[in-house]
Amino acid sequence: MDSLWDVLVVTAITIILYRNCFRLLRSKFCNQLPLGSLGWPFIGETIEFISCAYSDRPETFMDKRRRLYGKVFKSHIFGSPTIVSTDAEVSKFILQSDAKAFVPSYPKSLTELMGKSSILLINGSLQKRIHGLVGAFFKSSHLKAQITKDMECYVKLSMASWTENNPIYLQDETKNVSSLSPPFEA
Repeated sequence: MDSLWDVLVVTAITIILYRNCFRLLRSKFCNQLPLGSLGWPFIGETIEFISCAYSDRPETFMDKRRRLYGKVFKSHIFGSPTIVSTDAEVSKFILQSDAKAFVPSYPKSLTELMGKSSILLINGSLQKRIHGLVGAFFKSSHLKAQITKDMECYVKLSMASWTENNPIYLQDETKNVSSLSPPFEA
């Protein structure tokens, strides 16, 4: 009978030690996620996120979680577990990380809409080269002058249709200006 108690005590101590060692190793070597809530299964916190987006204070979703969990927190939005950063320094680090530490991902619907070879979906050194080329293209003073001239032309065309004592709806006028086709010069 004494040997049975000895075996039980040794087994209990072994299990406790093993469990504590496993927890210690897991917390030391596994990536730790920030605090946060994943919400309901499948839908996560999407409903609350959308309802806040259409309210008069859309920032309440982020503000509430920042107060509860800190500047970086986990959530589950649009069918995907997500880490959200509300800190400018963290966001700057992520955006400048060259996709080594962080790889951006987008919802399936957006990747299908943009195409698999979209500039949004390219990572690493190729992305850096393409962004450099596009940035250099748009820094051209000749191009800036041409775009400014074209935009002035579009705005003047839109303003020519305005009549006195009629309301001007800024959203509609902006849409009209952006949809005008560029004039071609011979």
